[in-house]
Amino acid sequence: MKKGIHPENYRPVVFKDMSNDEIFISRSTINAKDTIEIDGVTYPLVKLEITSASHPFYTGKQKLVDTAGRVDKFMSRYGSRGQNKK
Repeated sequence: MKKGIHPENYRPVVFKDMSNDEIFISRSTINAKDTIEIDGVTYPLVKLEITSASHPFYTGKQKLVDTAGRVDKFMSRYGSRGQNKK
């Protein structure tokens, strides 16, 4: 590999799915404001709204549940508009 082209702060980071509290550790250079302690080791914490642990494509669930209720709000406003057409 070439010297000096890779980031210096490549380290383990915890990613947390806020919809179901699922966590996983991966290496990343992302800047994180929060930290979390797992098994006595402190890691930077990145909070995510949706991951493969909660996304309908990977879980097989049809309804998307998000923390802000945006999907339900959209469906209540615009969900039945195209149903009257023949």
